[in-house]
Amino acid sequence: MRATTLLNKLLRIKSTRVVGVSFDDEGVVCDVQPTTRIPRCGACGCRVRQGYDTRKRRLWRHLDVGGMKLHLRYAPRRVDCSRCGVTTEWVPWAVAGSWFTEAFEVTTAFLAQAAPKSVVATMMRVAWETIGAIVERVVQRRLPGDLLEGLTDIGVDELSYRKHHEYVTIVTDHATGRVVWAHPGKNADTLRRFFEALGKERCEKLRNVTIDMSQAYIAAVREAAPQARISFDRFHVQRLVHDALDDVRRAEVRATDEPDERRALKHSRFALQKNPWNLSGIETAKLVEVQRQNRRLYRAYLLKETFAAILDGRQVHVAEAKIEEWVAWAARSRLEPFVRASRTILKHIDGIVAYVATGLSNGRSEGINGKIRAITRRSFGFHRAWSLISMIFLCCSGLRLQPGHVYPALPHAHPTS
Repeated sequence: MRATTLLNKLLRIKSTRVVGVSFDDEGVVCDVQPTTRIPRCGACGCRVRQGYDTRKRRLWRHLDVGGMKLHLRYAPRRVDCSRCGVTTEWVPWAVAGSWFTEAFEVTTAFLAQAAPKSVVATMMRVAWETIGAIVERVVQRRLPGDLLEGLTDIGVDELSYRKHHEYVTIVTDHATGRVVWAHPGKNADTLRRFFEALGKERCEKLRNVTIDMSQAYIAAVREAAPQARISFDRFHVQRLVHDALDDVRRAEVRATDEPDERRALKHSRFALQKNPWNLSGIETAKLVEVQRQNRRLYRAYLLKETFAAILDGRQVHVAEAKIEEWVAWAARSRLEPFVRASRTILKHIDGIVAYVATGLSNGRSEGINGKIRAITRRSFGFHRAWSLISMIFLCCSGLRLQPGHVYPALPHAHPTS
């Protein structure tokens, strides 16, 4: 069997013919040609009648063969496209502007979904920065259709990066649990960009939007989708009460002169914060001691537990009435942290009641944020927001890639025009 015939079978790239093979210091170099007679525009894929031969050959990095680097070599022609003007012809093994074949880029992105960039860079024998550039190109080409189509229930949350100095706003589809949109920033203007991308017609189809109690997000949602019900994430709502409880405990610690009592109050933090059914025997004993020794702190504990029980209910009118009763109780409790928390809860009571009605929270968004944190740690951080966003879409948008032994078709492999 001839070497060119063998390489044709090994490469398995559609519309490509191996015409020669040679070796250099890095490995194997295959001279290839497209099998199409009429050239196509590298930008839009349209057939172009007029082409200009060029003798300037270039190399594309392909997947390794036998432990050696493999490059494809070809001299692409210049073409005059009626749509795009003078540009380079389309080649079936790579996209325009890339120095790597499609199979190489998809395999690299496939590995980056599960492994740190340093590991992928070592395995694929490319620079660390190159991995990020490849991921951005693959995500741009391979995202599964229009991610914003069919949205009815969404969750909006922000994620910090670069030591919590920069933020990215992330929108998640509650139906699929996938990220559908992301953009740098966390203010109202950032979220308005999402609604602009969604369009007025699709904004009118939104039914529920779960957010934290950010005034910027609230303003953007009410402006773009006034018919959508805003539900406040339970974690952020209940955290107000938990923080108030902890503030009361700390105040009691500072007000106590007795060393043993101060030590007992310090060590009661987790017993006060945990759910009653998760308490161990020792923690239950600590709670009993708080009830016996410190009435103010135990009153704060009862306020916390009562509010959590209200959020567990599913009857909207009952929940609204109970929240109003709880606010009144907290306001006259003579516990300043709970007085402040009750004012905030009363201000946002509609969004809290909406959570009771729908049961929707930002749990999916928070779970995705945890996954993104893991991606950030294994990448040792990101300097650019768009590099992080590309990794978010690569790993959290439902993008499914196949490794190099299953070669995907290029976007312009079979143009329609």
